[in-house]
Amino acid sequence: MNRRRFIKASMALAAACGTPTLATLFPRAAFAAESDIADGRTTAFDFSVLQAMAHDLSKKPWSGAPRPLPDTLANLTPQAYNAIQYDAAHSLWNNTHDRQLDVQFFHVGMGFKRRVRMFSVDSSTQQAREIHFRPQLFNYNDAGVETKQLEGQMDLGFAGFKAFKAPEIARRDVVSFLGASYFRAVDNTFQYGLSARGLAVNTFTDQIEEFPDFTSFWFETPKASDTTFVVYALMDSKSVTGAYKFIINCEEKRVVMEVDNHLYAREDIKQLGIAPMTSMFACGTNERRTCDTIHPQIHDSDRLAMWLGNGEWIARPLNNPQKLQFNAYQDKNPQGFGLLQLDHDFASYQDIMGWYNKRPSLWVEPRNKWGKGSVCLMEIPTTGETLDNIVCFWQPEKPVKAGDELEFKYRLYWSGLPPVTTELARVYATRTGMGSFPEGWAPGEHFPDKWSRRFAIDFVGGDLKAAAPKGIEPVITLSNGEAKQVEILYVEPFDGYRILFDWYPTDDSTAPVDMRMFLRCQGDAISETWLYQYFPPAPEKRNYVDDRVMK
Repeated sequence: MNRRRFIKASMALAAACGTPTLATLFPRAAFAAESDIADGRTTAFDFSVLQAMAHDLSKKPWSGAPRPLPDTLANLTPQAYNAIQYDAAHSLWNNTHDRQLDVQFFHVGMGFKRRVRMFSVDSSTQQAREIHFRPQLFNYNDAGVETKQLEGQMDLGFAGFKAFKAPEIARRDVVSFLGASYFRAVDNTFQYGLSARGLAVNTFTDQIEEFPDFTSFWFETPKASDTTFVVYALMDSKSVTGAYKFIINCEEKRVVMEVDNHLYAREDIKQLGIAPMTSMFACGTNERRTCDTIHPQIHDSDRLAMWLGNGEWIARPLNNPQKLQFNAYQDKNPQGFGLLQLDHDFASYQDIMGWYNKRPSLWVEPRNKWGKGSVCLMEIPTTGETLDNIVCFWQPEKPVKAGDELEFKYRLYWSGLPPVTTELARVYATRTGMGSFPEGWAPGEHFPDKWSRRFAIDFVGGDLKAAAPKGIEPVITLSNGEAKQVEILYVEPFDGYRILFDWYPTDDSTAPVDMRMFLRCQGDAISETWLYQYFPPAPEKRNYVDDRVMK
């Protein structure tokens, strides 16, 4: 007999026999309503309570790594884990017809070992009840799980949660929180792409990187007609704790999250990453080294975009470098930044498995003053598309000391295009190839005397057409080498302008070359700024090979 039937039967028996009801045997709020899965006792809860919890937790030693799971869960294969499905009949808000939103939970198991507690919150009374684990909440299908090992383990918890929005309720989720403090959302394509994190700690330092965990979630019950819900999260890790509030608006074409966090440092932290995001870039228009597949491009994101505090717009194409690269772009009170996927043409990817043309961008909009710091970008070499190799976050300039308390507020926009854009001309694409010969010609009988690398940067929008008769001037800055053979070409298919230049080395260095360019007309900037990092080959590889010669 399930719990709902037990409650009904007990109440009927009490009425017939004149015995006390369950409400008199236990405190009224000690169990949930008939159609509610929350079964714990009530406790007072609001965001101030959560902040106090995180503060107090920071004064105690870290509890350490997750406890071992039962063998039947710890040894699951990915296929077996994916076979476990939450029973939609027991979803969090499945007690009202015609709801716009609902929530289901992920099972612990495989690599998801942290036992996450879940709570349902009545916002009218500010009372919370815990939702305890029980096998009856899941359908185990052919996962091979021995459910007898799980009976009575109410403290097993859950691994995370996913949210659904009508008319796709219980079919396709739009928000997912799973693993450490990772979470994702979709736009109207329903295709997941890059991930966000609650916090990044020591991502690029001489210390081991920490991955803080969301250890508990509290869900405010929305009205049936609401498309916005509120979830709170408690974060815990070796060096920091945190209280998070997410207001998640599941709009028609995008998901917008309003995030408030209060952080409490247990220890000194060398590098704190705010609003971190993780993505994948294997190859694109500018980097072809690992694109020996049927797919022209393979990436979740194609660029880092920044709207600096001084109003400058930056477009930084992503790389798949041969060696790990870390760059920090200094700023003060940034207006926004994000990892964007702007090419949504299926022909650019030819991928019917990953559907990279449908993947959303993620834009961060600070809601309070973040002060001085840097937008940080880490690019890790990868030979395929199965592992994320791009990390981006904001690093405050001021070092974090034990006992420090910090607060950051921001919005996250999960959508095909960012919510804001510049009125200046924008970078459309970046392409690279062999240089030193006229455009339209390939090396023939007479190979160039000097080796170079060609760059083609396409710009669209803004006042380019009006500026063209007056003169468009590319302003190019290089950390090493020289730019020659600069050309400006109008390209009708995308109704924009292509800037071509050849980069010539002036020494044998293989250190990364930082490139910067923007367009100017009569002294005024008319485009956003293009940033790029190029990795020159070794001197002995700076040559052309005549492949017409048979050997």
